[in-house]
Formats: sequence, C-alpha cells, structure tokens
Amino acid sequence: MLSLNLINIYSLILFLYICKILIIVTNLMKKNILLLTTLFLFSVAIQSQVLITLLLGDKLNSEKLEFGLESGVNFETINGMESTDRKAFFNIGFYFDFTLKNPHWSAYTGVLVKANQGLGNLTDNDLDFLGVDKQLENSVEIAGEYNQVINTFVVPVLMKYHFKNYIYLEGGMQFGLRYKSYVEFNSDNKDVEERVRYINRDAVQKIDAGFLGGLGYQFKKGKGWTVGAKYYYGLVDVYKDRSGTNSNSFFIKVNVPIGVKKSKEKAAKEQAKKDKEALEDKNAELQKRIEELEKQ
Repeated sequence: MLSLNLINIYSLILFLYICKILIIVTNLMKKNILLLTTLFLFSVAIQSQVLITLLLGDKLNSEKLEFGLESGVNFETINGMESTDRKAFFNIGFYFDFTLKNPHWSAYTGVLVKANQGLGNLTDNDLDFLGVDKQLENSVEIAGEYNQVINTFVVPVLMKYHFKNYIYLEGGMQFGLRYKSYVEFNSDNKDVEERVRYINRDAVQKIDAGFLGGLGYQFKKGKGWTVGAKYYYGLVDVYKDRSGTNSNSFFIKVNVPIGVKKSKEKAAKEQAKKDKEALEDKNAELQKRIEELEKQ
C-alpha cells in the first residue's frame, strides 16, 4: 500500500514537472511566433515562386520566347522628403522575353511578386508629416532608425536592343501596385531587439507608374544567365498629401532562364519527327511512282 502511494506521488510530481515545461515552451513560442510566422511566409513565397517557374520553364520557353526567374536588389528613395537615404530591398519574380521579327529586338515583361519601395532613415520632419510618434521609454527617446517600407507588385514593360557582343539596352515603362505600407522602427540598442511597425497604407497612392531604363549582358552567347542594372523614375506621387514625392530606384538584377535546355531538346525531337515524316512521305510517293511505271 505504501509502495502504491509513493508511485502516485512520483507520478503527480512528474506530471507537474511536464506541465511546467509545457508552460515555458508555450511562453517562448508566444514571444517568437511573429518572427517564426514572418520567416515561414517569406520562405513559402520564395519557394512557391521558384517552384512555379521550375515547373513551367520548359513548357513556356521556345525559340522566340525566354522565360525564367528575375531576382536582385533595388536601392529605393522617395523624392520630396527631408531624408535622402536609399533603402535596400530584395526582390524576386519571373519574366518573359519575346524575340521580335528583327532578332536584335525583343519585348520584355514579367512581375516582381516580392518587391518594395521606400525610404531609409526618416528624419523628425518626415515622421511629423507621416504622423508617427517616436518610441519612448520612461519619457526618454529610444535610439533607432525609422524606415518607410511599401510592399509593391512591379510590372516592367520594356523594349530591348541586343548587340552582337551580347550586351543589351532596354527602356520603357514600369507599373506598380502598392498593397501594403508601414513605417518600421528598429532599435539601436544591442541588448534589446525592438521592432515596431506603424501602418500608413491610407496615406499612400495605390498605383505607381514611371520610366525605366537599363543595360546588361547575357552569358553563353546570348542564351544563358543575364546580369544587368536598371534605373526607375516614378511619375506618380507616393503620398496623397504631398506633391513631388515620386519614387526613384537603382536595380541590380540577375535573370535565370528556366527549362531552356529541355525546350531545345523538345524542339529538336519535334523537328526530327517532322523530318522523318516528310522523308517517309517522299519515299511513299516515290514508291507509288515506281509502281505506276512498272504497270506501264
């Protein structure tokens, strides 16, 4: 009987200990759930983009059409604000490059599904205009940096001229759809990591448009990866309540054609099949004529 009571006591202690561990783990998860969710969604977005492109690459590529991934970094700023600091953003998307009747010319478009516009290191006057109060702790201002971040779908529509040395020039328009906007504060305190977002989506124009131009080089005699640089100058104000706040940006990009090799192999097989069928038709016609001559 005493042994049974001891077992029950030990079981109760073990149960309470497990509950304590679960509470600690739950608290840790609550503190990190936002970070984990953000990282997960970011990873899913990029992986989905890459997966879709990989699946469709060999089906979309042809002799006149190049399809693939575009990725890079853009250095953004917004004119008409006191701060002139450029904010670096990562971007990724897919592209279509259509070769025209003249092989030196092509039409280029696509979508950067993960891209941003914005401005770095906002000043006190910038924050006043945006209606953002500075972060305080015990009535003391917390040192840190405030950045404007605007999530945007970007669609370039360009004409490209390809030189014989595989350098190209491109120019045209870029259109954007701004779907999320916030001012982000990042603390400079090394001991305490703090990040706060002030949503200001209603202060921002939804549609963007402007001029885009650039140059680049394509490897493998015009059939491989492309590296390039672009400059964008917006024609639409970013903020509804202040004119002259257009976006401008420098882009550094890499284009990776997907499925080109498979597409060429597929085209070669189809051409070989057509050649074989044509040869069989000629042989059949020749055989028919021989039989007619023999009858005569």
